[in-house]
Amino acid sequence: MYYLLKLFPEITIKSRSVRRQMTRCLVGNIRNVLRPLGETIDVQGGWDALKVLVPTDAEPDWYREIQETLCDIPGVHEVQCVEEVPFVSFEDTTARLLPVWRNAIAGRTFRITVKRRGVHDFSSEQLERHLGRALLDAAPDARVRLKEPDVDVRVDVVESRLRMVRQRWPGLGGYPLGLQGQALTLISGGYDSPVAAWKMMRRGIKTHFLFFELGGAGHEAAVREVAHHLWHRYSRSHRVKFIAVPFEGVVAELQRSIPDGLIGVALKRMMVRAASRIATRARIPMLVTGDAIAQVSSQSLTNLVLMDEASDVPILRPLIAEDKQTIIDTARQIGTATYAETMPEVCGAVSQRPNTQARQDKVIAAEENFDFSVLDDAVQRAVLTRSDQLLEQAQTAATELEVITDLQTAANDAAVSVIDIRPPAEREAAPLSLSQVECLEIPFFELQSRAEALPDDRRYLLYCAQGVMSRMQAMHLHDRGLTHFGVYRGN
Repeated sequence: MYYLLKLFPEITIKSRSVRRQMTRCLVGNIRNVLRPLGETIDVQGGWDALKVLVPTDAEPDWYREIQETLCDIPGVHEVQCVEEVPFVSFEDTTARLLPVWRNAIAGRTFRITVKRRGVHDFSSEQLERHLGRALLDAAPDARVRLKEPDVDVRVDVVESRLRMVRQRWPGLGGYPLGLQGQALTLISGGYDSPVAAWKMMRRGIKTHFLFFELGGAGHEAAVREVAHHLWHRYSRSHRVKFIAVPFEGVVAELQRSIPDGLIGVALKRMMVRAASRIATRARIPMLVTGDAIAQVSSQSLTNLVLMDEASDVPILRPLIAEDKQTIIDTARQIGTATYAETMPEVCGAVSQRPNTQARQDKVIAAEENFDFSVLDDAVQRAVLTRSDQLLEQAQTAATELEVITDLQTAANDAAVSVIDIRPPAEREAAPLSLSQVECLEIPFFELQSRAEALPDDRRYLLYCAQGVMSRMQAMHLHDRGLTHFGVYRGN
């Protein structure tokens, strides 16, 4: 038994030299991926298919792991489990075929597909009819359907050898990884950016990850898990980089210097500027984002153009015209939706009245008040992690956060203060009135620098309208050892 890997159809229509190059690259990638599973696995190249030879005395789980691994390698169109023996006769072929397919076709439609190569005294159609009649006799409730059957039973006769496909699974498709260059994907851990990264991997692009830290080590740890999942499942034939940039200081400076309606666009421009510098330094020629037109305020066509202007390298957007539900369905298919479902949208808390059609002159004028040394410092403090070490270095919050909804009970137990971390404009629009405890007003973009100066003889509960930024800020303070900070969720 062995596995036969069919090439992605677009590979087969390339010129001879390009096809040969792609096949060699794919063989190398498969060997890299399968090497940890055993030195006895052999990968052989071919013109229209590749062959993976495996030992026959392994445990069933081992074969299942190989099959699942092969199905997720870019460039593989279909994975077939093949039994190959000498071709003897129609009767011998029937005896081998019935035990494999009798139960699989019961109550379903099927067809027999026979292909021959070489000189034989029978036609493919004659063998198809013989085998089809035998299967119908063995499974009377099955029916033959030549177009779009439930089950396609495949038999090949190559010279004097008989190949029977025992099982077949769809592959990932696309092009061999690494053949189309490399890119740096801005990843946040939501639905969109992991799908964008996966699409690039599938098209043969070696994809690195860039993460902007806005919510503490707990958020970063969750995004590291997403990146590791994508790398390990779809691209571990190559090591890639995960780069984390501390961006909370940049957000604080934006809140100080940029008008509220432009903060969202300005933040994305700052991310693109930082990403462009990092990509250039790493000799990565392009950026990738999960932007889709009109999905959020910063992704209007006008605002996307403003972001492009801030980058020195091209920005690719593989999801630009995708519907949100299509993106979510793809995320479920590739296994990243479970991460996105528990990942808060941190950037959604940055601007309260975002401008969907920002004017270039106003954005540029606003950025003149921005202290770009803060951005320079964030880029300098970027931390690089190899993809195979992502989970080893992942950090998590040290303790569970305290979340309080009943202030009166909390105040009876200990000295408590509530810190309203909303920006001034939001506080003025919806004042927080508390009679039970002291209420401090410290915008979230100032809290990190002022927290250590607050007396530590009491508990501080952070408040914001949606509970997103308060939780993120509290987790970040916990990471710094300030565990007397928690979260207040008002009713």
